[in-house]
Amino acid sequence: MPFEIPQGLHSDLVGVAWMVGRWEGVGKGTYPGMPDFEFGQQIDFAHNGENYLHYLSQTFEIGEDGKALRPLTMETGFWRPQHDGTIEVVMCHPTGYAEVWYGSITGAKIELSTDAVVRTASAEEYTAGQRLYGNVEGDLLWTFDKAAQGQPLQSHLWARLKRA
Repeated sequence: MPFEIPQGLHSDLVGVAWMVGRWEGVGKGTYPGMPDFEFGQQIDFAHNGENYLHYLSQTFEIGEDGKALRPLTMETGFWRPQHDGTIEVVMCHPTGYAEVWYGSITGAKIELSTDAVVRTASAEEYTAGQRLYGNVEGDLLWTFDKAAQGQPLQSHLWARLKRA
């Protein structure tokens, strides 16, 4: 099915228009000190006619049948493409983090790196991240590398999501 630019989309969002909508699928995770795991995920990118996308990601523990058993975590924020092909992203997490990301848009690929990670007193140490989002064969693929708990920046999460 061909993708169409959503009605009422702000002209600044044309380069990320392919992201608008709901995406669902399964991802995997790994990190030192924890067992490898799989998770279900739903990501929503929405617009309201302004020059940003609202982002909401929800992850779930999944059963052997692939169905959600219980929520794991969420993140929400705003994606703000700039006229020079860069993008600014702000995200918040219920685990006590707020992040500022800067990156670049190249076709259907978005690369992000943290500029700032702020955490509450009760949040675990997390110091830096890199993310990659791309449209591959009509699917949303993404990865998240992180530096946390004294570990250097390394692979942590990745998923392939289909448009719902």
